Amino acid sequence: MEELIDVYDRDRNFTGLTVPREGARMGEGQYMLYVLAIIQDKQGRILITQRSQEKHWAAGWWEVTGGGVSAGETSQEAIVRELAEEVGLDVADYPLERIYTYENVDLASGDNYIVDIYRFQLDFTVDDITLQDSEAVACKLATFDEIEQLADQGIFLHFSRIKQALANLR
Repeated sequence: MEELIDVYDRDRNFTGLTVPREGARMGEGQYMLYVLAIIQDKQGRILITQRSQEKHWAAGWWEVTGGGVSAGETSQEAIVRELAEEVGLDVADYPLERIYTYENVDLASGDNYIVDIYRFQLDFTVDDITLQDSEAVACKLATFDEIEQLADQGIFLHFSRIKQALANLR
């Protein structure tokens, strides 16, 4: 089934345009919307997952859970869906704390997007995680320093943005 996305303007207003996600190219003033989740356990460690080797981009790299906002969906609905699908966590009844938003503009490749980063503090262990096979092959709870080491190795996605998001909490 073809996944559709809504196209937004820079102020996050729906433009009225809905397009297939696959091969979507955004023009000037057009943006896709994505979400990421920083999920911390009671000790403050962050849940990270290792991307499937089948991924066409950054296969085998580590990341926090997230994904694209589907057509007709809000950012909040998307983060709840992504966490349920990718790691099996139901956060529908938890407060949704959006801690950071950033935008990317790359007109040459049509890769314009806005990303909302949410933070959850949950009482869980890795035994509570159920990975979606097509998305991830492993998960672990990592300290910020451990994540920074993966980033230094060039195998952790979105590190600078996660670092900025967490700095905003201090």
